[in-house]
Amino acid sequence: MKTPKRSKFPHARRIALTGGISTGKSLCLTTFARLGAPIIDADQLARDAVAVGSPGLAAVVRRFGPAVLLRNGQLNRAALGAVIFADPTARKDIEKIIHPHVYAAVARWFTALKAPVGVADIPLLFEIGHQGDFDVVVVAACRPEQQLARLMARGGLSEANARARIAAQGPLADKVAKAHHVIDTSGTLEQTAENTEAVWAKLQSAI
Repeated sequence: MKTPKRSKFPHARRIALTGGISTGKSLCLTTFARLGAPIIDADQLARDAVAVGSPGLAAVVRRFGPAVLLRNGQLNRAALGAVIFADPTARKDIEKIIHPHVYAAVARWFTALKAPVGVADIPLLFEIGHQGDFDVVVVAACRPEQQLARLMARGGLSEANARARIAAQGPLADKVAKAHHVIDTSGTLEQTAENTEAVWAKLQSAI
């Protein structure tokens, strides 16, 4: 997909960084920040949305019950994850609770941004249908077997559980096909950083 030359937004040029679970988005985002890009992380916003005492956490408890809470009142992410990755309806319900908070915060951030460009890490960009809210979509991608191995190592998951979490998201190949830019994260950390730097140079040249 060709990168559009002009932004439809009156403020900062909006770059969405997405991909699949365990495809290296965090490293790409960190590299963008090191290169001077203003960044915002939707994962952190999602955590904020269900912080202790928040309306979001209260809504989660109403929907899923107190079993999804730890003794200290925080959200038990492992318990909630076991539910939502086994039940598509439950997954949609949690998305309805969290995503409005996340996207409202991202919109406010871009509107207030005092820079020509900003990068938002949006894990479920295509799944939620928000790709049209951004000027450019960048996808972090690796080989399927790498994604599976990384998720199992990172989350301590069985192969079956890891495959279920990957399957719960849209196919990575479809995201790659729809991207303006793709960052290959299948190599070393250094190679991924270099690939991210190359994409950043292209983004800068389009401003």
